[in-house]
Amino acid sequence: MIWPSRTFSKRGPRTRAAHLAAAFLLSLPLATAATVSGSVQLRDSRSDAVNKKHDYSGVIISLRPVSQPAPPPPQKHAVMLQKNKVFSPHILPVIAGAIVDFPNADPIFHNAFSSYNGQIFDVGLYPPGTSKSVHFVRPGVVRVFCNIHPSMSSIILVLATPWFTSTAKDGSFRLDVPPGSYELSVFHERSTETTLQNLTQRILVTGEATKLQPLAVSEAGFLNSPHTNKYGKPYAPMPDDRSVYPGVRN
Repeated sequence: MIWPSRTFSKRGPRTRAAHLAAAFLLSLPLATAATVSGSVQLRDSRSDAVNKKHDYSGVIISLRPVSQPAPPPPQKHAVMLQKNKVFSPHILPVIAGAIVDFPNADPIFHNAFSSYNGQIFDVGLYPPGTSKSVHFVRPGVVRVFCNIHPSMSSIILVLATPWFTSTAKDGSFRLDVPPGSYELSVFHERSTETTLQNLTQRILVTGEATKLQPLAVSEAGFLNSPHTNKYGKPYAPMPDDRSVYPGVRN
């Protein structure tokens, strides 16, 4: 579901009862939260950031509850900013049911879209200073592009849980979750689906801190394929934005 375009503004206040109910539901499991921590090591990489700088950041670790239902999605929208012809953040994890805003902070038009199986959407062309929103209803990997600027790409990782985090530069991660049984999943954009599936494991979280064994995430077999525009065709040569949108600034 795509929400209408709007200019940047603060949302109107929701009812006090709705705020209190959501806060109560989300606070219940955290009252007895336990810490799950571990680390990720990237292997078989062709990235200079990994091989020379030992940068293991940006790997998403999630814990899906097996023995209890997950809390509802937050009322606050997630944000995928478009600025300097870049989507930020590059990888945005959200819980299924979340709404993601796509504000255009550039002085030029953008057209965010996805034609992949995670969730197909097209917000259309919209001008600077406005925003579009998309409701992500089911778990999956949503690869997002701009129909005007082929260099723009990002990933929205829609998860069936609110318990997820991104690894730090040294590969470490930490999550606070209520005790119970969980399925641990790993997502890394430069790993194959088979590699990531093999890393999935069931863990039991007790009332004490849980320290996991290091996770070795291989990038072997990853191929960075070029993408097409929203019509399934190659991008045309990029014109100067000034020629398309008069008065545009760099």
